[in-house]
Amino acid sequence: MSNSGNHNSGTAAPKAFGVSAAESRGNAGDTPATTRPICHVYVHIPFCARICPYCAFYKDLLDRSQTGRFCEAILRELELYRGTGDGRSLPIPSTIYFGGGTPTALSIAQLELLLRGFHERLDLSCLEEWTIEANPGSVSARKADLLKKFGVNRISLGIQSWDDHLLRLLGREHNAWQAEESFHLLRAAGFTNINVDLMFGLPGQTIEQWRLTLEKTIALQPDHISAYCLTYEEDTEFFLRHARGEFRQDADADSEFFEIAMAMLEHAGYEHYEISNYARPAFSSVHNRAYWLGKDYLGIGPSAVSTVDMRRWQNVCDYRSYIDRVLSCQSAVASIEDLTSEMKRTERIALSLRTRDGVSASELRHSAQQTNEFIALGLLRGSDGNFVLTRKGKALADSVVEALL
Repeated sequence: MSNSGNHNSGTAAPKAFGVSAAESRGNAGDTPATTRPICHVYVHIPFCARICPYCAFYKDLLDRSQTGRFCEAILRELELYRGTGDGRSLPIPSTIYFGGGTPTALSIAQLELLLRGFHERLDLSCLEEWTIEANPGSVSARKADLLKKFGVNRISLGIQSWDDHLLRLLGREHNAWQAEESFHLLRAAGFTNINVDLMFGLPGQTIEQWRLTLEKTIALQPDHISAYCLTYEEDTEFFLRHARGEFRQDADADSEFFEIAMAMLEHAGYEHYEISNYARPAFSSVHNRAYWLGKDYLGIGPSAVSTVDMRRWQNVCDYRSYIDRVLSCQSAVASIEDLTSEMKRTERIALSLRTRDGVSASELRHSAQQTNEFIALGLLRGSDGNFVLTRKGKALADSVVEALL
């Protein structure tokens, strides 16, 4: 199990422009050239009304004096990519994902500026899915109507728990009542594809609290549910409290939480299509599946990562520096990494094995002995030329993946 979210603010693949074969390997600050259409775009909006003590993604407190310039910089960066190639490099995305942070912390005027700007700069004729992350409390009827008007068709709502005590522990700015109201508001606005984010393995969380959270979520009938196990990430308050012994991680309890989630959600008709993700038929995340399949993706915004062919680059992890660079027509790229075939193979195995379809048997031919041992232990099984995790194997997914790499 892992608490990997759907954000693209780190160096791991969670979001495509082509890079010219003749491209210089010069300064990290150079904007990589592009020669083919993009299919998947991630936009990182780092602003939060409150900093959650467990979150390791790049974020910062909302500063209304900077958000206007920030939105201008996002659109300018998109233009910088569009202007680096010929007509073939014009983005034609099939998915767009606005993550954070809290994208809906932006004002209605700023959200409209961004959404309208994407319509003006991109060919959206092939757009299949446009997701925006939202926190309860930052959603209003007017914002919901605006998102719907401009073509956003999927909302990922960060509820995390229906227990007010646990929400306070997590530093969330909403309570359970506000979370439910936000969900109904989005339904009333016409959204037919809503994901609910949940967390388990929280300090002091009981099995009964987790069951009640799952029951409440199932009763609302969201189209997609993400259930993440808390991990203690460096550079977070929770990590420090864990190091001091205030919080303890209990692997056995986490496994029980995970088993309960699988049983209850699958019984309710949700397909467990990735370790942390469950969906009603036809509602799996198109954008996130692209990451897990190793597709190219472009990241826009501070700290956002892009991966194209054998190259990966990351933008500067500071929104003020990001704004200054982009608005002065400089690249926001802070680092570039050339990938190897072995690195790509390792990532394919690590990500694919977490999914319902599993990993191709040919990818594991160099780990035949280990693979056979896992089959004998009932952790892996063959399926249509692939190896997939069994129910027992899903609870030990991280260990299985580590042993096969």
